[in-house]
Amino acid sequence: MKCIIVDDEAAARAITKQLCKKIEKLTISEEFDNAIDAIKYLNTNEVDLIFLDIHMPAFSGFDFIQTLKNPPQIILTTSDRNFALDAFEYDCVIDYLVKPITPERFAKAVDRIKDRNATVAKPEETTPSTSGDTKAVGNDLYVNIDRRLVKINIPDICLIEAKGDYIKIKAEDKNYVVHSTLKKIEEKLPSHLFLKVHRSYIINTTKIVDIEDNSVLIKQDVIPVSRANRKELMQRLNLL
Repeated sequence: MKCIIVDDEAAARAITKQLCKKIEKLTISEEFDNAIDAIKYLNTNEVDLIFLDIHMPAFSGFDFIQTLKNPPQIILTTSDRNFALDAFEYDCVIDYLVKPITPERFAKAVDRIKDRNATVAKPEETTPSTSGDTKAVGNDLYVNIDRRLVKINIPDICLIEAKGDYIKIKAEDKNYVVHSTLKKIEEKLPSHLFLKVHRSYIINTTKIVDIEDNSVLIKQDVIPVSRANRKELMQRLNLL
């Protein structure tokens, strides 16, 4: 994958470069100390991935994202934990890394990119979980957002997507970003409605609009279906 680094701090760029060198098939095309020069570069060059700082003089990382018509996949790198919820409102943001970034956490973020792009997903590893981020009561799911328990009607949930250390819950009328894991929320959802079709996605099978090859359409979202989970999905459907 071709990538660029956009960060106003030279030391941070150097660290990201060193982390990139440890990842197979990850090539650094360019690095920039400001967003404007990066935008000019992207006008004439294509990349697969951007490592992007949030806090930069004059033009922030979010300003940068909003400027791009068709942004590539982005991993945000920042020393500020306070913008994770805002970050995942952008579909192009795949992960949110807080500095100092460990090699293990960096590799995990890049693996997420590879899994997202792969047609066949690897089997999911078992991840330890703790309680408290989500709680199901009847048809309601309560999620912890900014120290408040927010109620979501479970049948209204269309899909859940893993995004780094967070999950994005897409419901009929609103999206929610929660500090949790797919494994944890899967345990709270009724199995007759929801199915994990990919290591990064759980879907509400009643919300499926269309199925084609190894993907399903839910509203406007095209969700990949791994080979391992396709058989169970097809068994769930009322086929003619």
